[in-house]
Order: sequence, then C-alpha cells, then structure tokens
Amino acid sequence: MSRHPSANLFDLIAARAPHPDKLALETRDATALTYGQLFKRSARAANALAALGVKPGDRVAVQIEKSADVIVVTLACLRAGAVLLPLNTAYTLAELEYFLGDAEPSLTLCRPDRLEAIRALAQTLNLRSVESLGVNGDGTFAAAIDAAPAEFETTPRASDDLAAILYTSGTTGRSKGAMLTHENLSSNALTLIDCWRFGPADRLIHALPVFHTHGLFVAVNVALLSGATMIFMPKFDPEAVIAALPEATAMMGVPTFYTRLLDHSGLDRDLCANMRLFVSGSAPLLAETHAAWQERTGFAILERYGMTETNMITSNPYDGERRPGAVGFALPEVSVRIADLETGAPVQAGEIGVIEVKGPNVFAGYWRMPEKTAQEFRADGYFITGDLAHVDDDRYIHIVGRAKDLVISGGFNVYPKEVETEIDAIEGVLESAVFGVPHSDFGEAVTAAVVIHPGATLSEAAILAALGCRLAKFKAPKQIVLIESLPRNAMGKVQKAALREAYRDIYRRA
Repeated sequence: MSRHPSANLFDLIAARAPHPDKLALETRDATALTYGQLFKRSARAANALAALGVKPGDRVAVQIEKSADVIVVTLACLRAGAVLLPLNTAYTLAELEYFLGDAEPSLTLCRPDRLEAIRALAQTLNLRSVESLGVNGDGTFAAAIDAAPAEFETTPRASDDLAAILYTSGTTGRSKGAMLTHENLSSNALTLIDCWRFGPADRLIHALPVFHTHGLFVAVNVALLSGATMIFMPKFDPEAVIAALPEATAMMGVPTFYTRLLDHSGLDRDLCANMRLFVSGSAPLLAETHAAWQERTGFAILERYGMTETNMITSNPYDGERRPGAVGFALPEVSVRIADLETGAPVQAGEIGVIEVKGPNVFAGYWRMPEKTAQEFRADGYFITGDLAHVDDDRYIHIVGRAKDLVISGGFNVYPKEVETEIDAIEGVLESAVFGVPHSDFGEAVTAAVVIHPGATLSEAAILAALGCRLAKFKAPKQIVLIESLPRNAMGKVQKAALREAYRDIYRRA
C-alpha cells in the first residue's frame, strides 16, 4: 500500500477544496462555515485531541448531537491520525458500555448533559478521557477547541490505515466493529462523485444522521471532495426540507424522507425546479413511493445499495432508467457477484443468491474479531454480504431479502436477537420473535410476536414501556402482537418467514 502522506483522506479533501471563502456548510440557524473556516477549526480540534493524549491509531468515540462540529471533529480525527468511532445518539448507557469496552477509545466525546454519567461509565471501564461537546458551542471540548492553535500538520497515513470503526451487529452474538480505511472512504466517495456528477455548484440537503455510513461517509465525503455546499439540518424536518428545496440541487435520504415529503401539500414540480438529483438508500424504497415521487416532482429517485462494511456497492444510473425496486449496477472498480450462499458458486441469471463484493471499498475486517472476519470472506477475497438478490434480464440487481433476519427500519439496522433478549427479560414474557414487515414510512417496521406466561396480564403498552430505558427508540417494536405460541418447524426453529407473511399487512390495516 502507498505510504504517501496524501493517502490521508483529509489531505485529499484539502487538495480538492475550492476557494477558502466558498461555503462548506450552512445551517438553518444561520451558522455557516467556509472551507477555510472549516479547515482552521479542524486544525484547532486536532490540536485539542493531541493535547488530550490522542495519538495516531487511537480511537475517538463520538456520541454528540448533529451540528457543524461533528464535521469538525471528523476532520480533526483524520488530521490527527486517530480512528473515528461514531455512535448513535439514541444509545442508552447500557448499550454504550459494550462499544466503549470493546473499542477502548482514548477519548470519548458526549453531550454536555451526559458528561457525568459517561465519565462514571468510563471510570468503570478504565478509560482515560471523556469530554463534552454541545450543539451551541458549549462543553469542555468546545472550550479546548477555541483555546487551541489554528495550525496543525496533518499526520501522514497509509491507504490501509484505519480512518473509522463503525459498529454493526449480527442477528446473534456480539456487535462487530467494521474497520474502514482511508482508501475505503476516499475511493468510494470519488466514485460516487463521478457517478452522481457532483461538483462545486451543488448544494446538498443534508438531513441525515451523522453516526453511520450514509450521512457521514456518503453525504459528507461526497460533498467535501467535490467542493459542494451542504445545507446542514440537525434532523429531518419536512417543513425545513420543503423550504430548502428551491435553493438546493441534490438531496440524499432514506425512504422515510420521501414518504413524509409526499404527505406535504407544498411538494410539486415548481418547488424542485432547481434540483437535479434525489438519492435514496439505507432501506428498501417501495416501487409505489418511486412512482408517486416521479408523478409529483418529475424526478425519478436514484436508489443505491451499500452497507457499513462496504460503503456503496451499486447504484441506479444517473443517465438511463432508474428502475423501481432495483438497486442498479455495480459501481466502477467494485466487483459484485450473486452466489450460492453455501458453496459460493455463481448462480444463473435470474436465480436468487447472496451478494458478494470485492473492491477498494470493502472494509479491512472486524475489530478484534479475526475469526469472524475470516468467516465472512471467500477464499478469493469476496465479502459475503448476507443480502439475497437476483439479476434481471437487463442486469439490474434486485435485493429480495436477507439471509439473516436483519430489519432495516427508517434507514437503521435493527437486529432481532437483541430486541428479543430484552423482551424475554420482562417478567411475564415466555418468549418472543422479532421480525420486519413492510411499512410505507419506514420501509420495514420492527414488529414483535410475544407469548406471555399463562396467568400473566401483560399488555402491549406495558411491554413497550419496559423496553423504553433498555433500547434506543428506533429498535423498539412499532407494534407487539400477543399470540398463544410461535410457529416452529419440526426441528423447533421459529419460522419468522411465517410471521412476516401472517402480519405483512398489519400496518396497512392499522
């Protein structure tokens, strides 16, 4: 691998940056940072990291609310040679304990109101530093940024050095930290810029969270590496997006964005006259949503497919048919094959198999899990995604399900085993099965079938209330069905396919 300093993703961003006075991002509260200001603040933040003892290769865990400083910290970690560990802001302390214990960050950044609680947790885990960073420039780390020098010499990184660790769970077992290198992130962003035609004239509506691949490594990296401006929103708000559309050129979203915007009476072709591109990912986009959006706005949504371990894998074409229900074709330099899950042998065209992928976008493995890493790769280096798909006569790839029972709801991965464990721990619950069913708003809705002990009087509301302090909101079931017994096969295995079929229309009826 290259040992040239420019292998650091920040060096590439800086080399491709537009004029320092060009806006990098602006927010609805009138906060704005030019590229020059963003780079200078990231230098201060990198100095603040170094002053706290963060060394190249150290992990920096970040669980803070979305603001411009999330981007500042991301760039600062790159510059300092640290490994960014973004964490969902909805994670509870109980959930956070595992991630911090496994990654052993040298620094954890949190919201100011959680500083004491997370410092106490860090002390039990023997972690060194916890600082706070708020959305209004408040917190101990914000003060450290403001006091630090504005010059910082970016740490040279090799292309295979780690830039980030993103945790992704399996349906069973421990959460896994996907190790992403500087090359993984830079190569994928540059490919997307070419495929989606991004440039300095673009103004990207950014209403995604910034603790996973879509919001942080697709949207942010594509914008910064193309010299575009981000219209940076703290969260998805249909009114705010509607207000921003006339001055924007592109938006990246999840299916929920599009279904909720379709509910807004102000959405029409005139409103989108300045737009050139709407992208959707992170969850399946229903064909009916695709058709309704095109009817209202005149735009065909460009659906793409990726995952934490691989960044983006496929995309519908910028020019040509964006086929509803399909995720398009393999990206340039990314090799995709549809294979038999057990043998790895390629399946015939039209047959369903597992998606396997190889390329510079594919992660370096799971953090401290060499055996698990080896299990997920074929002997020839292809990564086994676990997603089932087929290719149609025109070579478009269609994802039909998952080999495991992962639920993708509103763009977030939900792993049934984790939710089932919490439900089963509730007094009065005999057993449970968690699965996903179609939902027009969330793509899939987390749903639970629960069997209670004879004589118990548990209600759906009581179960949901008990889960409130144990699970992030996006993991909690949207609906709980109380049933007498779970369907099983002759070997005693719960038949989740039967549950999904039985309740597939439950949200249409509700």
